[in-house]
Amino acid sequence: MGLEEKLPSGVLLTTVEKVAGLARSNSMWPATFGLACCSIEMMSTGGPRFDLARFGMEVFRASPRQADLMIVAGRVSQKMAPVMRQIYDQMPEPKWVIAMGVCASSGGMFNNYAIVQGADHIVPVDVYLPGCPPRPEMLIDAILKVRAKAGERRIGVNREREIDELEEIALTATPTSAMKGLLR
Repeated sequence: MGLEEKLPSGVLLTTVEKVAGLARSNSMWPATFGLACCSIEMMSTGGPRFDLARFGMEVFRASPRQADLMIVAGRVSQKMAPVMRQIYDQMPEPKWVIAMGVCASSGGMFNNYAIVQGADHIVPVDVYLPGCPPRPEMLIDAILKVRAKAGERRIGVNREREIDELEEIALTATPTSAMKGLLR
């Protein structure tokens, strides 16, 4: 006979961490950062056909201080890179980034001096969304993955412990130069 059986009906037992994760994952506000053709697909995701309003994201924030999700849609030029970093730095913690499209993920077909070869050279990316351009359904799936990550994020001392563990894993990982890939 546990504690759950002695409580009256309607009483819910959980942790503060789980409640904070639930609130964080269900109140995500995206910042617009549409740079190229992928931004058209991002805008159509907010329209009535795909309806981001069912996830509480019907308004894309123009101010980074009100947003916690940056969707980098399209190719990032060298001139736009410092602006993107400044907008990312102005967003409050916790914040997440989706690299939408092959240009934002890896530079795409633009392998030249003017285009940054991946948004992860400027800001840490949580979810990479492939495609040229990716469909709105794919963006919704990526948003749901970010929401799942947001719900699992720890807080307080547990977060500090998690960061230490992730840094330890990163330090002991095999360097990219030592990996044997298809091109070697």
